Amino acid sequence: MSRIGVQPITVPSGVTVTIDGGDVQVKGPKGEQRWLFPPVVEFKQDANTITVKRTSDEKFARAMHGTARNLIANMIQGVNSEFTKDLEIQGVGFRAQIQGNKLTMLLGFSHPIEYTVPEGVTVTVTDNTKVKVTGVNKQQVGQVAAQLRSYYPAEPYKGKGVRYQGEQVRRKAGKTVA
Repeated sequence: MSRIGVQPITVPSGVTVTIDGGDVQVKGPKGEQRWLFPPVVEFKQDANTITVKRTSDEKFARAMHGTARNLIANMIQGVNSEFTKDLEIQGVGFRAQIQGNKLTMLLGFSHPIEYTVPEGVTVTVTDNTKVKVTGVNKQQVGQVAAQLRSYYPAEPYKGKGVRYQGEQVRRKAGKTVA
């Protein structure tokens, strides 16, 4: 039995959850999300709690039990209070700016890197070096932050590049002349 899957999900006030078979729709003050689950999981909704049960003991059903529970919990959390990822840009001349839905980053290459922000995600830039990614979908926010970081991950010699806020970069000593 899944330890995560058996835990009930509490629905806070201001959030409405509509379950129609495997189609789950969550609406809240920050937005709405919808997910279609396979028929190996069933949902039971009470006044302000949701429980997830699996229909069989097959491997896929066991795997989806905890996954479905966490996906619904993340959907509820996202529409209630958005998910955020903070990035820092470090390096001389490294900076970012946002214009409309296009993020332009200068990361020491011969050309600026332009990234079109997908719908449902908001990117804000402060101090030209701090990038904040917010949205109601946890997977989408993490994916956008990972893509922005992948353009120039923090390197171990000088520590310059794009990193998550608070990320520790293991520094290496450079070559020494004998």
